[in-house]
Amino acid sequence: MKFNSIATKALLFIVLSLFVFLRSNAPGQEQIFPAYGVGKIEVRLYTDYFCPPCRNMEPAVEPILKDLIKNNVIRLTLVDVPLSRQSILYTRYFLYALKSKNDPEHAIKIRKILFETAEAGSVTTQEQIEKHLKSKEIPFHPFDLKSAFDRFNVLIREDHINATPTCVIIKSGKKEVFSGGEDIVNALRHLR
Repeated sequence: MKFNSIATKALLFIVLSLFVFLRSNAPGQEQIFPAYGVGKIEVRLYTDYFCPPCRNMEPAVEPILKDLIKNNVIRLTLVDVPLSRQSILYTRYFLYALKSKNDPEHAIKIRKILFETAEAGSVTTQEQIEKHLKSKEIPFHPFDLKSAFDRFNVLIREDHINATPTCVIIKSGKKEVFSGGEDIVNALRHLR
């Protein structure tokens, strides 16, 4: 999904700014961040739950990412890029759900549920998403999100993200950027 208009870029800026202010004010709690693996190659995957190309890419990307992490090829960071107020809600509960279990399998499972939920379009409030996650037996625990949102913001700005899905691959000091599901899947396959 391209950010072609000034209005869209302004919306992204506003939403990113909201990230900074959204917090649960629970100091001293453990910080959770969706980063996995110990490989030498760094992979940053930028997606949004309300982006149809992101959603369509997920089934092909999931097994590749699991394989690359399992074989210690990559260090993966999953970065949610907010495009709407619902994106922020979904990102908050993605991170809350990681509080109970933060590993790549669980993160990918939660993402799959959230992508499907976003596509259905029937979950738009905190109460609805909590009820939905409980129905899927996904525990979640609110915590202070400032650190995680700050890290998302730093990565989004550092990589100049202007479209989703986008994948940044850093290998031997060289950074390459891939946009669109097919190019991302092919780039990740070449890392095997």
